[in-house]
Amino acid sequence: MRTIGLIGGMSWESTVEYYRLINRGVRDRCGPLHSARLLLDSLDFSIIAACQRTGDWTGAGALLAASARRLEAGGAECILIGANTMHRVADAVEAATSLPLLHIVDAAGRAIRAQGLDTVLLLGTAFTMEQPFFRERMQRDHGVRCLVPEPEQRAELHRLIYEELCAGRFRPQARDYLLRLIADGIRAGAQGAILGCTELGLLLGDAEAGVPVFDTAALHAAAAVDFALG
Repeated sequence: MRTIGLIGGMSWESTVEYYRLINRGVRDRCGPLHSARLLLDSLDFSIIAACQRTGDWTGAGALLAASARRLEAGGAECILIGANTMHRVADAVEAATSLPLLHIVDAAGRAIRAQGLDTVLLLGTAFTMEQPFFRERMQRDHGVRCLVPEPEQRAELHRLIYEELCAGRFRPQARDYLLRLIADGIRAGAQGAILGCTELGLLLGDAEAGVPVFDTAALHAAAAVDFALG
């Protein structure tokens, strides 16, 4: 079994879910007493969030690159960035080590194409929805077009992620809002929805959206299991 290196803490709420999903995946495929070989470097999200707010993506990239180097030194054989938004600096992380970076967009793109879809709603932080790093890779490498909510809806979802979900608050009202965004996206032409923030799967849970929903944290974790058991 190969060793997974996870850059976590962004936020730790979803990092816990990564740990659970990866270990459950290994157990399900290898047997009840098996668990993953996994190294975790958990960052202080408040420092990363400050870089995001000020647009200091170079500084944020340097922090994640240093994390990747620590994981490589510890024996990791691949790198995961446990957050969608921080794939904004994936190039810096990839350049920092000789290890393969398992990209979250690729994990989602493969799952979307496997269902024969080519147009989906992208939900996440304002950075993920509005900046091109996620949508362009999804279109270029997987042929999937990403729609996004209206500006005021994006702002409210961004607020919910940072003020509630990252703080461990998962209210039914926020879950209902997410379902309304998905319904609006379907009316606008989306065939499904990407939960493009690793906390959103914790909010939606098993809610029935009536359309395919792609939880990026779960798909990314599954890709890590595939790599580990390769």
